Amino acid sequence: MSKDIPVHRGSENVFADLVQQMREIVARRKLTQMAAAEPLGIKQPDLSALLRGRLTKYSLERLLKFMTILDRDVKIVVQATPRHRPARITLAVN
Repeated sequence: MSKDIPVHRGSENVFADLVQQMREIVARRKLTQMAAAEPLGIKQPDLSALLRGRLTKYSLERLLKFMTILDRDVKIVVQATPRHRPARITLAVN
């Protein structure tokens, strides 16, 4: 039985897509940056910089961990690439 899952394709920059998701979660929950930073284990100025796209301090692993702290499941799928296009990395949000 096939079940359609709504998917929103992100950009080709998984870091930017994760940060955008974090911005949306903080806004949807109406959290201050101080309140959002605490469970992530970072300081408010660091969260502010992160949400403005300053990613140099953060690995992909750390951003994925932030997503789980923000109650989001993370699923990584590796599959064969169709012959008609080059391989790519995408982030899909549902």
